[in-house]
Amino acid sequence: MALFRRGAKDRTAQDETAAGVDAAEGAADPVTAAGDAPAVQDATPEDPAPAAVDRSAGPWDAGEEIPPGPRVDLGALRLPGVHGMELRMEIDKKSGAVTAVGVTVDGSTLQMQAFAAPRTEGIWDEIRQEIGESVRKQGGAVDDVPGPFGRELLARLPVRTPEGRTGHRPARFVGVDGPRWFLRGVITGRAAVDEEAAGTLEDLFRRTVVVRGTEARAPRDLLALTLPHQADGTPVQPAATQAAPTFDPLKRGPEITEIR
Repeated sequence: MALFRRGAKDRTAQDETAAGVDAAEGAADPVTAAGDAPAVQDATPEDPAPAAVDRSAGPWDAGEEIPPGPRVDLGALRLPGVHGMELRMEIDKKSGAVTAVGVTVDGSTLQMQAFAAPRTEGIWDEIRQEIGESVRKQGGAVDDVPGPFGRELLARLPVRTPEGRTGHRPARFVGVDGPRWFLRGVITGRAAVDEEAAGTLEDLFRRTVVVRGTEARAPRDLLALTLPHQADGTPVQPAATQAAPTFDPLKRGPEITEIR
């Protein structure tokens, strides 16, 4: 299923940082009451700097040697096919541009975006700090920890439970710096806290191909995504009669079904 959400975010990493936090808050994941939530320490500037991440097993750049296999072409990202996965494309309300892709497998979701980066250095260190600040401003907590892709953030985002209590929703923010690009993922659902449940989404993130292109781009510019294509090569589109709804991160937009 491809689900189209309409948003009104600009196409920069700074804006998408807040959008990623909002998306994680709005995900349909288990919520833990505040008093029952495990402790999460706030990330600090003293956290150790990450070592260079080995990308020999992915994520790959389009110009590198890539293992063969079917992939979904979404423009700047090419995703490996996973049985039973659901695709959700997030679309900017004003420009109509696709700003993010979400992949849901077994109730957990991985949201992905790719950004331009400087030729000489990565941007994940800075973006982790910005995400941490954004989460803390909203009353949440973050922990900067080592993960399968280097340093990552474990976050607890504040939400209101159906009973009116203050709860917390877990989310993992992962990122990989590549040649002149940066790939960010936000994992929500059971996979955010269960290592076994996270395996499929981590493998999907790892086997993703980033198509940076050769054109000059300002650092942190969001790399353009496109809608998936049907078997005849035509792009999948929402129904022409479907009006774009007012953006609400907690509501779903128009849907079309895509069997994989």
